[in-house]
Amino acid sequence: MKACIDMEDQTRLRVAAATLAAALPAASAAVPLAFPALDAIVTAAVEEQRIVGAVVLVALGGKVVYRRAAGYADRERNRPMQEDAIFRLASVTKPMVSAAALRLVEQGRLDLRAPVTRWLPEFRPRLRDGRSPVVTVHQLLTHTAGLSYGFMEAEDGPYRRAGVSDGLDAGACLGENLRRIAGVPLAYEPGAGWRYSVALDVLGAAMGAAVGEALPEIVRHEITQPLGLEDTGFTVRDISRLAAPYRDGSPAPVRMSSPTRVPFGASAIVFDPERVHDARAYPSGGAGMVGTAPDFMRFLLSLRPSATLRVLAAETVALMMRDHAGPQAESQGPGWGFGYGWSVLTDPARAGTPQGRGTIQWGGVYGHNWFFDPVNDVAVVVFTNTAPEGMSGRFPRAVRDAVYAWLAGDAVRSPSPQTPPT
Repeated sequence: MKACIDMEDQTRLRVAAATLAAALPAASAAVPLAFPALDAIVTAAVEEQRIVGAVVLVALGGKVVYRRAAGYADRERNRPMQEDAIFRLASVTKPMVSAAALRLVEQGRLDLRAPVTRWLPEFRPRLRDGRSPVVTVHQLLTHTAGLSYGFMEAEDGPYRRAGVSDGLDAGACLGENLRRIAGVPLAYEPGAGWRYSVALDVLGAAMGAAVGEALPEIVRHEITQPLGLEDTGFTVRDISRLAAPYRDGSPAPVRMSSPTRVPFGASAIVFDPERVHDARAYPSGGAGMVGTAPDFMRFLLSLRPSATLRVLAAETVALMMRDHAGPQAESQGPGWGFGYGWSVLTDPARAGTPQGRGTIQWGGVYGHNWFFDPVNDVAVVVFTNTAPEGMSGRFPRAVRDAVYAWLAGDAVRSPSPQTPPT
């Protein structure tokens, strides 16, 4: 399949998607489609020991048309992966916290253009020249505030030296972590650049101060409870369904201990899988939630303009799906900007992807990847327990390409009642 597609192909995909969507039952969970190519990709990733376990969901026209759980939720205990497995979400947290922030904006309790010092008066990071610039809610949402992540820097970078928690380790309490973040010079003048960062942790603290509730309660009231996301939150509802985490390894992924350092770029990410059980760990707005693939798919489908189950106005979702950072952000490489909570595809040709312009996408470093393509009305959720292969390795790219090859070649075929093998 071509890496990117022209306008004629895009039109053909939209027609094919609409044709298939119209043929599906009206229920939100449609009869599964036979999808041997995607089944083969999932099976190969498990059998080749690139992935320990995975849950893959594909929705078309607002209906789930493919679902597959494969491999192990816990390899050492021989516990097979199930569709309702609970995963440590890492940065899959960010879209839901961002959506909760926009709910507060809709209610007039948060202001996108207001300085964060309105709610966090002591959070005043400085530039290297000593100036303390204004940092706004908008800049926190878009990662344009000048903040960073420790794993985005060299091993001896300023965040590491200051002991800043990325929200994946036990780290400091929230107040202390904010103090440490504010004590590190900003990487650039707010609004003048883009860098992935701890900004959502800062935003989560501001949201709590604005509302007078802890972040977990805000997310529950504004997002998860209205949408019926029963297994998604900052605590594990059912420990027996929690997937064990693994890191890439040879000849097979290695089970994580606490802590585990996983090489990432020029640095490493420090994971503490036990953080999820630590009641003293602060609720990280960027990495602290747990949840299931079906719950997150329901969240994604609530963003569709025609969704009947939704928490945000269509105009608010459109604002979130707009690129606010500009093409220079290259949040996932050339052709990707950044909105509120996710990357936004601005140039499919430059990105080398079959996805439609305006696709939103992100992932989670514990091994997750997801996207929603509004042009073709396709949503894909890939949750694995293998880091970072499930997030940024061959597996999620192969799933993506199989979905678009299927749309282009097979989408007008009739739905099959065949259930994918597990």
